[in-house]
Amino acid sequence: MRWIVLTLMVMGSLAVQAADTGSPEKNIRQSIELIAPDLEVTRIRPADVDGLYEVVLGTEVIYMTPDGRYMLRGELLDLENQTNMTQSVRAQMRQKLLADLPRDEMIRFSNGKSDHVIYVFTDIDCGYCRKLHQDVPSLVEQGVEVRYLAYPRAGLESDTFHEMESVWCSADRKSALTQAKQGKKIETKPCDNPVAAQYEIGRKMGIRGTPAIYLENGRSLPGYVPPEELLAILNGDG
Repeated sequence: MRWIVLTLMVMGSLAVQAADTGSPEKNIRQSIELIAPDLEVTRIRPADVDGLYEVVLGTEVIYMTPDGRYMLRGELLDLENQTNMTQSVRAQMRQKLLADLPRDEMIRFSNGKSDHVIYVFTDIDCGYCRKLHQDVPSLVEQGVEVRYLAYPRAGLESDTFHEMESVWCSADRKSALTQAKQGKKIETKPCDNPVAAQYEIGRKMGIRGTPAIYLENGRSLPGYVPPEELLAILNGDG
């Protein structure tokens, strides 16, 4: 919805046209600030196509002309090398964002000698989140470390949000998360916790549903993935 509103504003407002300062970065920043001042501009640089600039907003990517007047949102494909350039940039941004997150704020399932790591934004109520959690022991046994982050789909004022806070505040988070995913009642425990912050990070990454799985390289695997398929992807066969 935000992108629909943003696009309509760009198309419908003649006042958006910023003065050409001679600096593409200044022009682009000025145009974005005029139409959506709350959007965080992460990076601006020349795109791989002459005449366009790559603009990163969080983990989203758009393209703009140097004067800041025209905006293009879509996938930039390199047909010669058969690569999705836009997708690659998104993955890079996700990779950095995930790597910067404190590990001790995640709920981690590992055998201590993992070959692969996956990040999973999870809800405790969704059916496929529970199905994935049933696969976790098998994944861990086969060398996959699962790092859970909280994403209560109903929002920050929901019952699920407060339940997930209690999970993260439990002395044994892994046990509490497992019980919550089994539909069991978790003892209410208030504490300083990262649930709201992780939810906001998930929104920044554009999560629309759970489970949302990310690989260490930033690749996104939206939705539930069966263990065999997930392992094949992690081993480079999928």
